[in-house]
Amino acid sequence: MAKSLSLRTWSTPLTIGSFVLMSITGVLMFFEWNPGLVTVVHQWFSWFFLLGAGGHIAVNIRPFKAHLRSTWGKSSVTMFALILVASFFSWGLITGPQLEQPIEEALIDAPLFALANTIRTDPDALLLRLKARGIPATSQQSIRELSTAHSVGENELLGLVFLPE
Repeated sequence: MAKSLSLRTWSTPLTIGSFVLMSITGVLMFFEWNPGLVTVVHQWFSWFFLLGAGGHIAVNIRPFKAHLRSTWGKSSVTMFALILVASFFSWGLITGPQLEQPIEEALIDAPLFALANTIRTDPDALLLRLKARGIPATSQQSIRELSTAHSVGENELLGLVFLPE
């Protein structure tokens, strides 16, 4: 007879494993060392952490409530809630993550000749690189136009431009 899969059976190991994963990938991201899929794994697998933590809280609801009644519990929740609210404001700082979307939008909408100049390559060489991958283009077309015309993702096309083999 198989053992039933209780909330405690899966939530605690899921919390522990995903915490280790989130911690390591978070530290790598903090030091801006993002090889491969580190950032993507951190973002998507954080859902497993939330699921495991939610289950872990549900299993331990009485100690959780008791902790929240204590001065330290109230203080810690208040402190992190305030940090969360404060994080929605830039406080005059310009950060990399704030710049990512507008920069990516500008790159997607720029004509290919401008992208070629940005990466210090001949526009014709860039067009040949794309053509070799089955994507015929003109120097006036943008990544967005090519993506729509050839049903290829914008990130894949940006990768062909900025990450040549």
